[in-house]
Amino acid sequence: MRKRWAPWAMLAALSVLIVAMLLDLAFPLPLPDTRGAGGVVVARDGTPLRAFADRGGVWRHPTTPEQVSPLYLQALIGYEDRWFWSHPGINPIALGRAGWQWVRNGHVVSGGSTLTMQVARLLDPHSRSLWGKVRQLARAVQLEVHLSKREILTLYLDRAPYGGTIEGIEAASWAYLGKPASQLSHAEAALLAVLPQSPSRLRPDRAPELARVARDKVLARMAEQGTWSKQDVEEARIEPVVARALQPPHYAALLAQRLRDEQPNAPRIRSTLDIDLQRMLEDRVATYFSDLPPRTSAALLVIDNATLEARAYVGSVAFADKDRLGHVDMVKAWRSPGSTLKPFLYGLALDDGLIHSESLLVDAPQSFGDYRPGNFDMAFNGPIAASEALRLSLNVPAVDLLDRVGPTRFAARLANAGIDLKWPAGAAPNLSMILGGTGARLEDLVGAYAALNRDGVAGRVRYTPDAPKIERRLLSPGAAWIVRDILEAHPRPGTAPDTFDPQSRMRVAWKTGTSYGYRDAWALGSTRRYTVGVWVGRPDGTPMPGQYGAMTALPLLFDTIDSLPTSPGDATPRPPPPDVERVDVCWPLGLPPDPNAPQLCRRKRSAWVLDGVIPPTFAERDARLWSAGRERIDVDATTGQRLTADCTQAHTRRSEDIARWPALASPWLSADARAAARMPPRAIDCTPDGRDATEELRIDGLVDKATLARPPNSAAPLRLRVRAIGSDARVRWLLDGRLVGESKGGDAWDLDASTAGAHTLTALAETGAWASIAFKVLR
Repeated sequence: MRKRWAPWAMLAALSVLIVAMLLDLAFPLPLPDTRGAGGVVVARDGTPLRAFADRGGVWRHPTTPEQVSPLYLQALIGYEDRWFWSHPGINPIALGRAGWQWVRNGHVVSGGSTLTMQVARLLDPHSRSLWGKVRQLARAVQLEVHLSKREILTLYLDRAPYGGTIEGIEAASWAYLGKPASQLSHAEAALLAVLPQSPSRLRPDRAPELARVARDKVLARMAEQGTWSKQDVEEARIEPVVARALQPPHYAALLAQRLRDEQPNAPRIRSTLDIDLQRMLEDRVATYFSDLPPRTSAALLVIDNATLEARAYVGSVAFADKDRLGHVDMVKAWRSPGSTLKPFLYGLALDDGLIHSESLLVDAPQSFGDYRPGNFDMAFNGPIAASEALRLSLNVPAVDLLDRVGPTRFAARLANAGIDLKWPAGAAPNLSMILGGTGARLEDLVGAYAALNRDGVAGRVRYTPDAPKIERRLLSPGAAWIVRDILEAHPRPGTAPDTFDPQSRMRVAWKTGTSYGYRDAWALGSTRRYTVGVWVGRPDGTPMPGQYGAMTALPLLFDTIDSLPTSPGDATPRPPPPDVERVDVCWPLGLPPDPNAPQLCRRKRSAWVLDGVIPPTFAERDARLWSAGRERIDVDATTGQRLTADCTQAHTRRSEDIARWPALASPWLSADARAAARMPPRAIDCTPDGRDATEELRIDGLVDKATLARPPNSAAPLRLRVRAIGSDARVRWLLDGRLVGESKGGDAWDLDASTAGAHTLTALAETGAWASIAFKVLR
């Protein structure tokens, strides 16, 4: 009998198997489609920065069993499905018990669904009918056939409903508790394990008492099973149910969007940001700029010098602020860099052997072809050291230096180091670039400023741990050290000596910049461990009158730097590298003192030099009277008059050296300095040698030491017509050291003399000839 039924049994089993396979092929598992799925961008410690909903508007933070607290897994499996790891997707005993209780009591007393069946319902929703239950059972078996237990559990962890548009344990843990699911307490694990049973009714932010009762049932079950100790359960019962209002995270929103655009299908993107620093700086930026004019935005970037990883990224003042165009990411926007490129120009000039730290430069009105730059405040300083010119961000010395280095070469060097510049259509690198006549991005500038504390090596900022580390040399280690030392020596605005202990603060190599028309305000600073960049302006490019780098961006820079973590040694100066040494140099020649000619050293300065190179002061490019440098002449030993090669009378000759200052520096020199550099008069019996060919410039229209006043009963401003007599060259007019106008040769020029007080008017010709008079205007 048994042998007769055996073939039929095998045939029946085979038929069932074939039918099951056909049904499996006809009704494949509706596994989640990753296309259009949501995702989350997290900080370096896993804290969500910004979540992106899927196409259905659901917020979900993908996770795995290994990333979830073991307490939660114990509570979930112990309460929902104790036999999860051993049953085939269906628990017949639990189903039978649930069915008997339903028949006996007339209502559902306990559920018979396994976790696999719950996943089946989440993936393939069905009606609460008999056919729906059969369909759920079939899907559960199908899941067990195709997926491992871990994969089924992962689907539940990602898709369990938690109320509203929140799905998954990780999203729920952050939304309700503000912490990752890996750090749940016993009470929190029990709460989140029971919520999916009735997510709308048990939402802890709306019904904390109902949520507490449900949680305590889970705790009691865990105690009965012996999974958790009675002490742990009693302590968990005492813990109140406290939940936050559901609100998606929104930190570093613009960076999160940027990373999401780069990896649209990645469910979880880990960034390099420090969440505590990010939160603090976002609040600080929003508070700091709340009183600025309308449509003003700001950007801030902090990177770790060692790794080039970003630690904080603020792309705008407020992401959701339409009036301030908060959706525009100004960290990566092209803007005029103002004067922020100057440190790299001085560093390149050091590497080229053109200057040392105390090279004599001239801050005076000059023309470079058709380009005539002025300083930010239109005042000039005359002879000035390279170090001071960089710290004060003087424009004329920088343009002079760029003219000697070459704009094209400078732009190529920057591009090689990662600072891509943007030019108008058809434009090429030119002298205006050093004053902001180009486009740059904050993130590129921050990566370049990091080179000052990375031995001259710049790099591309990294926003994810797996981003490649791209580094390029920008300056030699010696040039980077000298530039950093110059910028670190610049005192913070508003600080006076002896008001605080400078050794307690991090040393900061800082620089500000302001673009033409007050459209961009910059501040960049580099410390031993961090580099920080700040930009302030209007994304639409309209001006912000009165807002400039030192006033608007610099305070936030120092506020940020003072908030960064410190370590021993951050405030200690670092020794120079072997190729940098300190030597004494003399002005005006720019060379070491000559013990055989002490009269040539008019001013002694202590300079940092690179590779032992001590370049002399630049020769003047346009002045026709003389060039700076060492002049050797013959003089009469008795009279001191200058002798030429052909003299009719007998003289006792003596050689003498004179150190000549640049002609354009003359108005700023003392009378003694001018006299020491002046060529002695030629003896009358000697033939001319051309050395005393000079222009005598005289100011006409105003008498020296005059006192002026407006006519009686006149409200009109006092104006004078003056002219410079004695030169056909272009003449710049300076009032109290500030450039106020220009004239050509002896052409008349109108002077506004409406400001009361003592004044000095200077006429400075391109040839170096100059004249100056003093006058006083009465009130």
